Amino acid sequence: MKKNGIQNAEINAVISAIGHTQYIVIADVGLPVPKGVPCVDLALVPGIPSFMEVLRAVKAELVIDSWVLASELKTRRPDAYAEIVKEMAPVSGVDFPHERLKEISRDAYAIIRTGETAPYANIVLYAGVNF
Repeated sequence: MKKNGIQNAEINAVISAIGHTQYIVIADVGLPVPKGVPCVDLALVPGIPSFMEVLRAVKAELVIDSWVLASELKTRRPDAYAEIVKEMAPVSGVDFPHERLKEISRDAYAIIRTGETAPYANIVLYAGVNF
């Protein structure tokens, strides 16, 4: 049994097995999960767990090379966008239209589905290396 950090066995397996340049998606409850992409479904009730809770937990354990957010987040929920960018610093990222983010998710190593119900609460996290 782990002492600290993520206790979810499926998320631990994803973080342990993902390779450099592969990516995971942390998603709100509404993001469609493409056929064939493994989904770790954490959604319990609306809002639990939140997107930010899951992002912070994963960020603490995954080496992140870069990230992608939906550009709509920047215009429709600027406070949330700023919070995520601040949380991800100093790792740099880019914005793509939401439709492009959904396309990218087709090749994700895994999708972690949260209970988040706020729109555009999705992020693509590209794995880095720890050396």
